Amino acid sequence: MTQPAFPPAARTAFAALYPNMPGKLSHALTGHPLLTLDALAALAEALPADSIEYNPGDLPIGIAPEAVPQSELGVVETIRTIARAGSWVALKRIEQHPDYAALLHDALAELRDVVEPRTGAMMQLEGFVFITSPGGVTPFHFDPEHNILLQIMGHKTMTLFPIEDEVLFSAEVHEKYHLGMHHRNLPWQDAFAAKGEAITIHPGEAIHVPVKAPHWVQNGDEASVSLSVTWRSQWSYAEADARAFNHLLREAGFAPASPGPFPAQNRAKAYAYRAVRKLKSVAGG
Repeated sequence: MTQPAFPPAARTAFAALYPNMPGKLSHALTGHPLLTLDALAALAEALPADSIEYNPGDLPIGIAPEAVPQSELGVVETIRTIARAGSWVALKRIEQHPDYAALLHDALAELRDVVEPRTGAMMQLEGFVFITSPGGVTPFHFDPEHNILLQIMGHKTMTLFPIEDEVLFSAEVHEKYHLGMHHRNLPWQDAFAAKGEAITIHPGEAIHVPVKAPHWVQNGDEASVSLSVTWRSQWSYAEADARAFNHLLREAGFAPASPGPFPAQNRAKAYAYRAVRKLKSVAGG
């Protein structure tokens, strides 16, 4: 990159938010040649099929994954006609392409001095691009990564919800998700709406999305391109393993307390689960 992805004011704002507060940032990637529709159509052709997801854009806020209908257009045609395709496309793990790997790694390197003293080493750096038709909805869900969503073209509104509110989704959902037993999509209730914080971003703006903050996204009235830069951390892996250990405790008849939010480190349960996992691996081997 010829200039930083995150200007000084954005890095200052990020430092005030990270890791557990959502909020708006700025960025300098608008107009980047790798993020035009033509470039992204070419990227879609280069990525493996399992790194591409595309669905109709006219979805409800809450929907089970098996209920999502299939798109009628191919992904390249969908991207090139996104303004009228009535769809949304996710290009996943864009770092599989070397040019996009450089873009991702350069951007995240700018944040390392904030991230690593708080949550440990930045690991599993991954990028995702979302290309969305006017009015498209990404249903209510959560993600396991630290995430910054950068708006490149068009605008959208993300509505975020409290991370630790177990009325929105229970401790068991957390636990099963980390064991591969629950999809990222969450059941929606209209009563949840009052708990949400809506943040609208335009080109040059971004949102810091904390780990597993429930959210849904409404696209604006023009086609949209967004870049999501994500990473895992020692803290996020410990929280995930502590959740998995709680599942074992729950199966044994206990009612374990949920892992604590940052700055709690959740190391004891995380180490216990890793020990159990290692024993199972040795026994199975």
